[in-house]
Amino acid sequence: MSASLPPIQRVVTGHDADGRAVFKSEDVREPQPVPTGDANFLLLWTTPTVPADNNDETDGRDRDVGTTLMGGSAFRIVDMLPGGESPMHRTNSIDYGIVLEGEIELELEDGRKKTVGRHGVIVQRGTNHRWRNTTDQICRIAFILIEAPAYLHDGQPLDEYKPEQMDDRYDGARIP
Repeated sequence: MSASLPPIQRVVTGHDADGRAVFKSEDVREPQPVPTGDANFLLLWTTPTVPADNNDETDGRDRDVGTTLMGGSAFRIVDMLPGGESPMHRTNSIDYGIVLEGEIELELEDGRKKTVGRHGVIVQRGTNHRWRNTTDQICRIAFILIEAPAYLHDGQPLDEYKPEQMDDRYDGARIP
């Protein structure tokens, strides 16, 4: 694997005035650095609701979103840089992570760890966790985050701690 990974091609479909399938847009972009410098993110699409509304003509990339989108979904590519590490965090979402290149270490709040390699899949269910790239290669992951109610422990919701709330280096910056 090279020092950098290729840019991401995004093709968006929709419908014409006759209700027939058309290509609405296509672009190629590079993931952009997050304020911590540990990773590069590229937002591909969001929906403001779940279920999604395919009649909404808004380009899903143009919505203001943090790590997750309250009431909706977010789909992004994350390039975790060698040695990169996220803060420990929990989001009120179900997250599907597909490792496209490299490998990533997933650590839970009690210190237990699992390494997930290329083509591995992570289903993150509102648990407190951190991501760490312990290799000298970039790890590219596709993440789809869908809002979910907070996990209830003994009938009480566990608090959400988004990465941008847990790391001062974000300093209110928008997550790309």
